[in-house]
Amino acid sequence: MKQTTLFVGFVVALALPCSLQAQAAEAASGGGGQSAPGESSYTLNHAEIGAYADYFRFAPASASTNYVGVGGRASFNVNPNVALEGEISYDFARNYTTSSTVTNGTTTTTTFVTTGIRPVSGLFGPKFQIGTSSNFRAFVTGKLGFLDFSTSNPDNVTGAHFNNAISGVGGSGTHLAFYPGGGFEGFRGPVGMRLEAGDEIYMNNGAYNNLRVTVGPTLRF
Repeated sequence: MKQTTLFVGFVVALALPCSLQAQAAEAASGGGGQSAPGESSYTLNHAEIGAYADYFRFAPASASTNYVGVGGRASFNVNPNVALEGEISYDFARNYTTSSTVTNGTTTTTTFVTTGIRPVSGLFGPKFQIGTSSNFRAFVTGKLGFLDFSTSNPDNVTGAHFNNAISGVGGSGTHLAFYPGGGFEGFRGPVGMRLEAGDEIYMNNGAYNNLRVTVGPTLRF
């Protein structure tokens, strides 16, 4: 948790000087962050859509697993500095091998089963941003949603096996998730790139912290 918090703080710290420098340059040139006559202050600040590559460091116990996947997001601006945003991501399956040992009289049989686990996440919440009048934005966000673990070979693996192999999962299921994060965006006109990092926390008889990093193109209008 401490490492994740430091990482998010580092990303936001890098983004803030870029945003402030761009605003200062605009003010020096006479723009001052104001719209041209006849131009709405909401130009390129109505909404935003984007796709991204997703890195999810799943760390429910002492061990950790790296997932990668894809996702998409869309937001609607309440005003240039506040947006309501929803997103969903799908990470590709990683395989876990579990074992079951059965003793029948004098015979002991151990069976190994490989099962794939796929995290799917859906989140919604506010995004607070600065630098909306420039080509660089810094932002923080706090979202609420779900983290779902789907599995292959469900008939061969029980929840007990999952608890033995992956503490904190307990088999297929959907869990309440919280996501604090931050990052920055850079634009050339309506097209830009976005980098974000945060801590995706899910609840399952306790809170489990997991680093999440996303990067991808975004479109504002």
